[in-house]
Amino acid sequence: MAKLTKAQREWRPGMPKKRRSTKVMFAYTVLLLEAFVVFFATLAVFGLRRGELPPALILGVGIALSVVMVLACAVLSKPWGVGLGWILQIVLILTGLVEPMMFLVGGLFGLAWWYGIRTGIRIDSEAAQREREQAEWNAAHPESS
Repeated sequence: MAKLTKAQREWRPGMPKKRRSTKVMFAYTVLLLEAFVVFFATLAVFGLRRGELPPALILGVGIALSVVMVLACAVLSKPWGVGLGWILQIVLILTGLVEPMMFLVGGLFGLAWWYGIRTGIRIDSEAAQREREQAEWNAAHPESS
């Protein structure tokens, strides 16, 4: 039998399900898409600039950046996770120094990151407000619950 997670061990019937952060889901999506784009951009740079830069350097840095973006998804719920995401946005834009088209791609992903974080925060605060109002209503009207 599989080992239970901490959340599974602590669960009791009737416990409300913890709400997932929309901000984290948006940020996760953007970082994961960026990881794929960085991987394919690495292959493009490898094909275009193999004579100018050592192939091992191109592949090593590109694949490492892709892996870091995927691993950063795991820490987005931590207080410093979004800050790490911003750093990765800057790094992605700076890859334009090697392949100029990445300035545009990095800028567009930076814009998507900013919009996802901003909108996610707004949606999360609206959901928290709705949950507070629902809890107040349920407390005031116990017979209808």
